[in-house]
Amino acid sequence: MNNTINPDGQVLVKAFHAWSAAGTLRSARARCKRFVYGDQWADPCADRDGRRMTEAERVIQNGATPLTNNLLRQLLRTVVGRFRGEVIDKTEHSNRAVAELHRAASIDELDSRLLEEFLISGCAIQRVERRVDGSIEVANVNVNHWMADRLTDPRASDCTLVGQLHELTMADLLRRVAAGRRGKAQWVRRLYTSRPDERTSAWTTAIGADTARCTDFWHSASERLRAIEVWTRESEEVAVCHNRRTATLSVIPLTEADRLRRLRQDPDVQTRWDIVGHWQCRWFSPMGDLLTSYRADHHPFAMKLYPLVDGEVHSFVEGAIDQQKHVNRMITLLDQVMAANAKGVLLFPETALPDGFTWADIRRAWSNPGGIIPYDPRQSDARPEQIVSNGTDIGAYEMVKLQMQLLEQVSGVSGALQGRTTGEHSVSLYQMQTRNAEVALTDLYDSFQNFRNNRDKLIEQLTRHTP
Repeated sequence: MNNTINPDGQVLVKAFHAWSAAGTLRSARARCKRFVYGDQWADPCADRDGRRMTEAERVIQNGATPLTNNLLRQLLRTVVGRFRGEVIDKTEHSNRAVAELHRAASIDELDSRLLEEFLISGCAIQRVERRVDGSIEVANVNVNHWMADRLTDPRASDCTLVGQLHELTMADLLRRVAAGRRGKAQWVRRLYTSRPDERTSAWTTAIGADTARCTDFWHSASERLRAIEVWTRESEEVAVCHNRRTATLSVIPLTEADRLRRLRQDPDVQTRWDIVGHWQCRWFSPMGDLLTSYRADHHPFAMKLYPLVDGEVHSFVEGAIDQQKHVNRMITLLDQVMAANAKGVLLFPETALPDGFTWADIRRAWSNPGGIIPYDPRQSDARPEQIVSNGTDIGAYEMVKLQMQLLEQVSGVSGALQGRTTGEHSVSLYQMQTRNAEVALTDLYDSFQNFRNNRDKLIEQLTRHTP
């Protein structure tokens, strides 16, 4: 890192490095999202000659058509449906303000969509903040726009840097960083209208950023303006002052030397040295400009990464992709075998072709359900013969069924959980099977419920301190 960059600029550089380090997470999320929404043949592979191509291109090269039987989408619908039908309905809020916000802001709908993201990427991130008018806003955060330093605690208690990339209109940006200050708003407007691309290029060059691979950090994908919000956990030396006469306790930074000097001259005041922490928020332009800065007791993000093992995230969908690919390969193989086998082919000897008939006439008559094809057996001993071959009984059907069963076992979403039953069973037996099936998803649901509880605590803190 360039030592000539000021401390605020170094914070932006750290945020860029944190976002770049999450590239593997974003790539895994993009692959899982492709599979969930039907694009399941785009994984790279090599043909027999070592040429790189997609799996779909290789299947087409071999003369087959890549087919997709999307089971992952149904799995997600089942999990989210169970969440909406059982978990949400059983959730109780002890705080009336939190319950009212849930209804007014459709937070249950946000949580359902976030659960889908949680299953795809293993990340649940929401932003809880107070609007200018004093109301509380809750919003889902796109994983592609989120950054954090390396987390190892499942509770994210070891987080020291977290932030979000914003795509804003000029009006929204000015409300964020220059509310009530017209001069500041004019300065910000000039920053974004005075050669922004040149200044962004100069800034990224100065810090040695790889802009070829990480352009999304510095540039908005839309016509809106890029702004970078970064929260850092910081600490400072303070004096904790206990006034025995008034029975009050105050915490004063050591930088306020004059105030501390006066307090220490009071015989009723006892002081001790300590270190306290706070969260510092900074908003940057992609050109490296510090737009605004302020401190708070906590950052506005509720986060849950599941499962977090050695700082790595492996989502629910990721574990089921291999079985989904096998199902696709089996049904593609079945389609190819059925297309390649001769079924109902007519063998018609040339010597038995009747006078005045062409092969087109024979084809037309044979394809007609009531058609008649005359032939004279005196001209030839050979006669027309239809060949029917059953070449599809190669165990592929059993393999498809096996892979679908494995998919249920790997994901934990069994047929009972999806509402499917085999044979006739009593209601009590079906309910028992459903409860047993839900055990496999208990950890996932409980982790997501823990995230929702932490989010509601943030809401409760803001409602208590709403002016």
